[in-house]
Amino acid sequence: MEYARAHGYPVPAVEEISDDGTDLVIERLSGPSMGTALTRRPWTMRHHATVLADLHRRLHDIPAPDWLPPAPCGEGDRLLHLDLHPLNVVLTKKGPVVIDWPNAKRGDAPTDVALTWVLMACGGIPLGRVRAAVLGRGRGLLVNAFLRDFDLAAVRRELADVVEWKVKDPNMTEVERQAMWHLARTRGTA
Repeated sequence: MEYARAHGYPVPAVEEISDDGTDLVIERLSGPSMGTALTRRPWTMRHHATVLADLHRRLHDIPAPDWLPPAPCGEGDRLLHLDLHPLNVVLTKKGPVVIDWPNAKRGDAPTDVALTWVLMACGGIPLGRVRAAVLGRGRGLLVNAFLRDFDLAAVRRELADVVEWKVKDPNMTEVERQAMWHLARTRGTA
């Protein structure tokens, strides 16, 4: 996080690290997550998708440090978050701030974008049934607006590898895994 912060990327400041490096005390952030903002104001999906895409582009402009391990798929030298979706962006008065960095790796920008596509298109919506149904209908709008300005051919080439890696995540449900495979089959390219 401090590496990204040193490159001007919006992350919370690390105020303290435990001796073993497993616990962090970070700057307190005030504001809703982008995901919460979307549930409260679903008509702002295009705006938030544009902000999220910009956060990806800005992150991928940063060269990854040599000490960062490579991503599980794809190759490259860019800094990747590998979990950069609306629930990991806090909307503060100073602007959006990206949280939850334990998956950060070195790799190819389209890998990070493909993973966000997979998570937004296939991930469960952690809300009540009515709100989840409303947001579920707008999910395609959010995903399409997010992908709008990326090299979609390059991102599609990464889909199958990203899905093959992500379906092994024990936090994914069987419904999410099936949706991921469907996305890779129907939208990816071999």
